[in-house]
Formats: sequence, C-alpha cells, structure tokens
Amino acid sequence: MPRYFFNTHIGEDVITDLNGEELRDPDHAWEASRAIIRAMMEDPKNQGRLLAASLVVTDEAGEVVLEFPFAEALAGDVPAEPHHGTPTAH
Repeated sequence: MPRYFFNTHIGEDVITDLNGEELRDPDHAWEASRAIIRAMMEDPKNQGRLLAASLVVTDEAGEVVLEFPFAEALAGDVPAEPHHGTPTAH
C-alpha cells in the first residue's frame, strides 16, 4: 500500500509529517485529509490561524498528491436538507 504524508502549511511555516500513513489510494488520502483538518479545527484557539492553512499531501517520492485548504474542508458543514417523500419498502 502506498504511504502518504500530510504536511501542514500555515503561511511560511510547514509542519512536516515524518511518518506518513499507508492508505489504499489518493481518494482515501483525501478522506483522511478532511478528517485530519476537521480534528485540528475542533479547538477554537486554532481556528483563526488555521483557516488560511492547507494540508499538502505527498507520496513517498515527495510528489504532491493533493493540496487541501482548511477552509475547503469546513465547507461541507452546512446541514443537508432533509429528504422528504423517500419511498419506503412495504
């Protein structure tokens, strides 16, 4: 399984992930990125400075797989509209 590294970029500062995580593919790395960002944003003291941060995910060769802005990870926090009239099985 490929190993992905989740490096946090806050302005000019970079917090490097030295260990990485083995994940099945880039889609799984995207899901893990979103979970990491949401966990980091749970502390209200971090929210202000982290809104402009991004998580840059690289593979073992150091190639960027994806860049995930923290603000984008929070964009899905708006509650979904409830579905009405969903068919039920009888």
